[in-house]
Amino acid sequence: MPRAILKRLQNNFFDATSSFTTLRQPPDRPETPPRPLAHCPTTMDEPRYQPSLIRMWRVWRTAKEMMYERGYNVLDEEMTMSLEAFADKYAREDGEPDRSRLNFSSTPSEEMLIKYTPMPTKKEPNPVPAIGTIWCEFNADEAVGLKQLRDFMNHLGSGSFYSGIMVTVKPITGMAIRLLRGASNLSDGPKGGIEVFVEQDLLVNITKHELVPKHVLLSAEEKAQLLTRYRLKETQLPRIQSTDPVAKFLGLRRGSVVKIIRKSETAGRYASYRWVI
Repeated sequence: MPRAILKRLQNNFFDATSSFTTLRQPPDRPETPPRPLAHCPTTMDEPRYQPSLIRMWRVWRTAKEMMYERGYNVLDEEMTMSLEAFADKYAREDGEPDRSRLNFSSTPSEEMLIKYTPMPTKKEPNPVPAIGTIWCEFNADEAVGLKQLRDFMNHLGSGSFYSGIMVTVKPITGMAIRLLRGASNLSDGPKGGIEVFVEQDLLVNITKHELVPKHVLLSAEEKAQLLTRYRLKETQLPRIQSTDPVAKFLGLRRGSVVKIIRKSETAGRYASYRWVI
């Protein structure tokens, strides 16, 4: 194609493009300025919290939920406390959690008192509930041994607490474990014993997992009715270890019976029973 013809075609194309652009923007209409970009919130706009504070927020809320699942009196706002409210109340100036301020006590509810009341006998016609106020303490030491455990036991005794829970950063020493096993039998130990949880174990509430069935502790009367109905001895029931994660979370004691409710595609729901050993 001759160069002159090609040049003429290019000029015609640019003239048409210019005319089209002019039609798109009438001359009597002022050109609108571009809109400012809307502000999009980012993580930089949110308060910055220390990872250790976020971790303790989860642990503390799970501990509150654990008390509620066991039957203790717990406020709803404590189990649903936001991270911001937790930081305002329990964070130090450097942003780290102040574990000494996380400690709390819980009293048993009326329903819990009934569940833990033994059956009346001729010797004990008016039995008292085998449960009471519990003290939960968050220990900040990296290594928890005999000294920390004995101090904890002394605090439970001086405060007249029935039982206690210690939440530690790392697992306790072997000597402390041996003392822990016999804590309820010691003269200066709490009647309800002492439990120890590592913070890692309380990051989530395992009872909320979709694969974990609902566990319901039977009272002494409900246990007796169950054994009578099926003409069984408790030793003939299927068993569950007291060290089972759910059993430990719910504080199930040896000799008690727990009802486990599962979902079924055919039967809807069905229940089974386990004897805690």
